[in-house]
Amino acid sequence: MKFYIIKNIALILLIAILFNGCTEAYPLITNRYEEVLVVEANITNELKKQEIKLTKSAKFEDEVYLSENGAEVFITDDAGNKYNFTEDSEKYVSDIEFQAIPNTQYQLHINTKNGRSFESSPETLTTITPMQSVVAAIEEKDDVNGVGIRVRSFDPAHTSTYYRYEYEETYKVIAPKWRPTKIEWVSSTNTPIFTPNSPDTKTCYGSKKNIELMLQSTNSLKEDRVDYLIRFIDDQNYIITHRYSILVRQYVESQAAYNYYNTLKKTAASGGTIVSPTQPGFLLGNLRAVNNDSKIAGYFDVCSVSTERIYFNYEDLFPGKFPPPYIIECKEFCYSTDEALVPDPCSHWGHYADDLSLEKITYYSGTGTGGFTYWVDSPCGDCTTIASNIKPTFWTD
Repeated sequence: MKFYIIKNIALILLIAILFNGCTEAYPLITNRYEEVLVVEANITNELKKQEIKLTKSAKFEDEVYLSENGAEVFITDDAGNKYNFTEDSEKYVSDIEFQAIPNTQYQLHINTKNGRSFESSPETLTTITPMQSVVAAIEEKDDVNGVGIRVRSFDPAHTSTYYRYEYEETYKVIAPKWRPTKIEWVSSTNTPIFTPNSPDTKTCYGSKKNIELMLQSTNSLKEDRVDYLIRFIDDQNYIITHRYSILVRQYVESQAAYNYYNTLKKTAASGGTIVSPTQPGFLLGNLRAVNNDSKIAGYFDVCSVSTERIYFNYEDLFPGKFPPPYIIECKEFCYSTDEALVPDPCSHWGHYADDLSLEKITYYSGTGTGGFTYWVDSPCGDCTTIASNIKPTFWTD
């Protein structure tokens, strides 16, 4: 979600600065460019080292976003406290752990190395409303069967109202054609050798985060009650074949923050292109320049957060049913140097050495002497080609 915000803020700024309402198609090359500081600052009620990210807006043709290095970053509150941040791996991390507390105003201050100064408006912590539950159940969406993961929340005082959600999913991957023996090609002797296969290539863990902004408002409802479908997974998606986990974060936002994110989301949904019928102006947040006319984008968000992680196995929800197909078809094949033997019994003509050296294939069966040797595409026998074999510290089976 963070990359999503940076990308779309930069896009909005460039549309506003370069084209100022033009609706005519235009080549995506920047002729004039004005650098804008883009801020991601989300301070919560979690006791931890808080993080802030500063980047520079990019040109359309740029493939990466540059960090704003060497800045002085700190937060003050109306109780006289000051929280300093130190640059660390393309972000700024607070020197000490702290948490936002109710009825206290916080303000972000940024001084860049080229002498520009910026500050936010004072912000207070939003209502602390924990999620009631995160539930996974069989559900149908757009005539597709699958697993619906829903967040349920309730604020009887009706003071929360505006919500933003994030998730990170993790799932177990087991290579269906893994074998305890593998073949390695020895280039020095131009021969194959059989060696024991590492069990670390059999079971892996994939992980993905949401990239879209997920917002919910109960402003028009009689109750401040949320029943939000945060994730839908097709029952034929391989990520739920074995064991699946999702970590959900619920942020309670102020109305101003919600409006900011909602505008950003609508701009992205419109296509985010020059020919979009909706031409946004400069997307103002709660940040401003101090004693200079430099532009700054982003939002200093002080919000409460609650988190919950759930797990489920495929058989928990679909007992007795065949699991989803693997990410690719895992059909064994062999190579033949005799073109007359292709495609029967072998589907590949030539020698396997090149594909083996490039790790495109992995050994499945056969002696390799006299008879045929059968192979599978690497993800079928080695899960590390599509996921990590490092078991997450939080994972439980």
